[in-house]
Amino acid sequence: MTAGSFPGTEGRAGAPFGGRAGVPFDGRGLLDVLGVAAVVLDGRGRIVLWSPQAEELFGYRADEALGRYAARLIVGPEHRDEAIRLFREVLTEGSTWAGTFPVRRKDGTTRRVEFRNMRLTDDLGDLYALGIAADRAAVARVETELALSDRLVSQSPIGLAVLDTELRYVLVNPTLERIDGVPAARHIGRRIGDLMPWPEAEALEEAARTVLATGAPLLDRPVVDRSASPDEGERAWSVSFYRLEGAEGRILGVAASVIDVTERHRADAEADRSRRRLAFVADASARVGTTLEVERTADELAGVVVPELADIAAVDVLDSVLALRRPGAPEQGPALFRALAVKAAHRTEALPAADPPGAVAMYGEDRLVTRCVHTGLPVLVERVGPEDLPRIARDPQAAERLARAGVHSYLAVPLIARGEVLGALDLKRDRNPLPFDRDDVLLATELAARAAVSIDNARWYQSVRNSAVTLQRSLLPGKPPEPAGLEVAVRYQPAQASSEVGGDWYDVIELPDEKTALVVGDVMGSGIDAAATMGRLRTATCAFADLDLSPAQVLRHLDRITAGLEHYIATCLFAVHDRRRGRLRIANAGHLPPVRVPADGPAELVRVSAGLPLGVGGGVFRTARVPFLPGDLLVLYTDGLIETRDAAIDERLALLVRLLDESRGPLEETCDRLLRALRRPGAPDDVALLVARSTG
Repeated sequence: MTAGSFPGTEGRAGAPFGGRAGVPFDGRGLLDVLGVAAVVLDGRGRIVLWSPQAEELFGYRADEALGRYAARLIVGPEHRDEAIRLFREVLTEGSTWAGTFPVRRKDGTTRRVEFRNMRLTDDLGDLYALGIAADRAAVARVETELALSDRLVSQSPIGLAVLDTELRYVLVNPTLERIDGVPAARHIGRRIGDLMPWPEAEALEEAARTVLATGAPLLDRPVVDRSASPDEGERAWSVSFYRLEGAEGRILGVAASVIDVTERHRADAEADRSRRRLAFVADASARVGTTLEVERTADELAGVVVPELADIAAVDVLDSVLALRRPGAPEQGPALFRALAVKAAHRTEALPAADPPGAVAMYGEDRLVTRCVHTGLPVLVERVGPEDLPRIARDPQAAERLARAGVHSYLAVPLIARGEVLGALDLKRDRNPLPFDRDDVLLATELAARAAVSIDNARWYQSVRNSAVTLQRSLLPGKPPEPAGLEVAVRYQPAQASSEVGGDWYDVIELPDEKTALVVGDVMGSGIDAAATMGRLRTATCAFADLDLSPAQVLRHLDRITAGLEHYIATCLFAVHDRRRGRLRIANAGHLPPVRVPADGPAELVRVSAGLPLGVGGGVFRTARVPFLPGDLLVLYTDGLIETRDAAIDERLALLVRLLDESRGPLEETCDRLLRALRRPGAPDDVALLVARSTG
C-alpha cells in the first residue's frame, strides 16, 4: 500500500492515537482467542499504529513496523499491486473491504489473514486506513465453533436459557419456547415467576439465586405442574442451573437447561399407581371375607373401597341369591335387590340417597345396576349428566340428592362367583375430582370378584349352619317341664365362630316317685352328624332313665351304645333329684363338674368321680350322693361356657363359682348373667346350660 502519497500527507509522521501501539486487556476474551490485530496506515500507506496482536500475527515488533510502508513489509511482490488497489479504494472512496488476503510474515512464511479495512478521519481532516486482522485459521475455527454452538442451542431437544444476574431471561432457544408455550420475545427481560405463575416458580427462582451466589450447579431438579386440568394431566420437567462466568471470573448470570420428562413422570406415576393398587388388592383380600357372614363380608367390601376407590360405595345382592333360589340374575326385566352395605368417605347427601342395609328394592331394567347384573359386565359413566341420575338413583328424590351432592362419576361392577351373578358393587364419586377410568374398572372388578367368592361361601355356609342349628334345636327338648320340687331354667347357644353346630344337649326327665333326671352332655365334633348322634344319645338316655336305674348304670348303658357309633365320643353328666329324700345322685362320664350353691352357704364344685367319656369303652362309673335341700341351686353346663384358649380351666371354674355366689336371684337372670360374663364373642363351641333350684 505504498503507491505514492496522497495530498496533504507529505511530511506528516507519528501516530494519530498518541503513538500507543495497543492497550493490554484484563483477562482473555473473544478477541484474545482470535488474536485480532489492529494496524493503522496513513494516507501514504505507512504504518502509524501496530498493536501487540499484530506483533504475534505478522512477527514484527512495533519498532520494526512503525513508519514503514505496509505493502513492502507484510505483502509479497506477487500480491502487492492488488493490495495497493484495495488501499486506494478504501481511502479515496470510503468503502469498507473485508476478506482474506495472503500476508508475508517476518520469518518469510505466507499466512492467509482475515481483514476488515475501513477509512478513518482525524480532527484535522487527514485520512487513515484501519485494518483489523486475524489469522484465517483461527477465525475459521471460531466460526465453526460458533456455528456448532448455535446449531446445538437452536436444534437441541433440551430447553436452554440464559438469565442475567437479576435472573431475567436474555436468551431462550426454540425448544424452551415449545416447552413453556411462550414465544422467546415474551421471555426476554422477564423472570421465571412472571411466565410460570405456579407454586414451583418461586422455589426455582430461589434455587437459581443460590447457584448464582455459590457457583455450585443444581442438577436434575424435578418440577411438576399440577395446575393443569384432569384431562391434560400433570406436566413434569427436569431443571438444571449452572453459573456463567466470564474473564477473570466475572459472573455473567445463570444458564438453565430444561428437559421435558412428562412421559417418564407419567410412566413412573402409573408404575407407582400399579404398585399401590396391587398392595391395595392384597390388603383388601386380607380384609374382606374374614367371617362366614354375608352382611359382614359386604360391609368389609364397602369399607375397603372407600375412600381409596370411591367416595360412596354400596353392595346390593339379588334377593333370590340370599334365598338360595336359582337362577340368580334374570336376563331381562326388573330385578329384586337387597341392600347389604353402604359406606361414604365423608358426610354427603349421596349417602341417604342409597338404599339402607336390609332394604329390598325392585329396580327396572332401565336402571344401570340392573343392566350390570343382567349382562354380568361393568357399567361405567365417566361423567354423570342430569340425564344419567334417574338411571342411577332409586327415585326422583334420591336423584336430586345425588345432584346436590355433586356426584359426577359412576361405576357398577357385578359380583360374580362360580359363574353366577350375585349382585353388584355400586360406586360413586362426588369429592374426588377425577372420573372413574378403565384402570378403576379393572381394580373394582378384581375386588368384586374376590369379595363375591367370600359372599358366596358365606351364604352357603349360613345355609348349612341354619340347617344344622334347626336340626340341633329340633332334637333338643322344648320348654322344660315343671317337675315336682324343682324350678328349672335352660339355655342353648350354637357356636358363633363356625358354620357348624356341635352335639351339646340338655334334658329334664320326670321320673316316678317324685324324682327328676337332669342331664347335660356333649358329643365331640361338630356338624349335622354330631347333632344326629346327640339325638340318638338323648333318646337312649330318656329310655334308660325310665328304668329307674342308678346314674352309674345309665352311663354304662350309654357307653356301650356310644362305642357302637363309629368315631364318636361324648361326655355326660347324669343327675337324679329325689324330692322326698332331699338329695341328688350324680354320675359323671368325663364331663366338667357341676356346681352346687347351698341356700345358706358358698357355691362349690361338686367333687364327683369323672370317669371316662362315653364311647371309650370299659369305663367305671360311680354314683355320688349330694344333699340338695330347699333353696339349693345346681348348675350343669358344657365346656363351651368355660373353656377358652387364653385362660386356665381352673381359673375359669373359679370365676363360675364366684359368679354363682354373687347371683342368687331368678334362674332366668342367672342364666343370662353367666352367658354374658363367660361367653366370649366368636366362641368356637356350643353351650348347653341347665340351672335347677330345689323348691322343697
